[in-house]
Amino acid sequence: MATAVIILRPLRRGAAWVGKRLLSEAGGLRRDWWRQAQVFGKLTLFRRGLALSAVSYLGYEAYNSISHSAVVHASVKVEEIIEQADYLYGSGETEKLYQLLTQHKNSEDAEILWRLARASRDLAQLSSTSAEEKKQLVYEALEYAKKALEKNESSFAVHKWYAICISDVGDYEGIKTKIANAYVIKEHFQKAIELNPKDATSIHLMGIWCYSFAEMPWYQSKIAAMLFATPPTSTYEEALRYFHKAEEADPNFYSKNLLLLGKTYLKLNNKKMALLWLTKTRDYPAHTEEDKQVQKEALELLNSI
Repeated sequence: MATAVIILRPLRRGAAWVGKRLLSEAGGLRRDWWRQAQVFGKLTLFRRGLALSAVSYLGYEAYNSISHSAVVHASVKVEEIIEQADYLYGSGETEKLYQLLTQHKNSEDAEILWRLARASRDLAQLSSTSAEEKKQLVYEALEYAKKALEKNESSFAVHKWYAICISDVGDYEGIKTKIANAYVIKEHFQKAIELNPKDATSIHLMGIWCYSFAEMPWYQSKIAAMLFATPPTSTYEEALRYFHKAEEADPNFYSKNLLLLGKTYLKLNNKKMALLWLTKTRDYPAHTEEDKQVQKEALELLNSI
């Protein structure tokens, strides 16, 4: 069994960023004014230093006004981009979302970058994506997530997606690397929960982390023991607490959380509760490919009980 494989429907929230284009234009206006001021001799040299003339003061105030307008305009423009991105995400338009956000891949704003990391990963998860393209997108997503973390360490979504992307890359770098990253992944999921205790997906992901280490095969446990003085461990009881906490934060938010509640109860030999949650999973409206796969697994488990 693979360790700490993360599959989820990510968060749908965001904020605005501040652009630079109009600020640059404002800077050009300021330089033009400065040259004109020199031509017309509007600067006066005083004995104790250089001071701005009345014309320069008015120019400076005009520049400030232009700069402020540029920032406001840029903020509004980017809010519209994020609104478009969130609409496409909610509509399941993965390819269109990726195309929209890659136009802004050089952005310095974390809100754009974590969404781009999410879009890259979602595109990698599509069944129509080739194995080669999937690997490229997974590594691309990690780079966007890294940059987002550099820009804003106070965003819970940034920490969440950074952890997800590290876990995904581990699938290509072997079980040793995946286990070696275990504490890093856990740290960022916990930080995401700390920053936003009501985010059900971050709580759910901590549940998956616990579930993965609770069912870790013996040979993987040996690898973990070689890598850490205190290897990462967890229990099904701990995983169950996180899955229930996620459900309390946002009931029925995700089909896989329902499935994992059922599977965890099976691990704990509680068939009554397992039947309850697996039935809820079976009846969950399937909107995505993942929902359909989750429903299929739930049906198989129900038939086996």
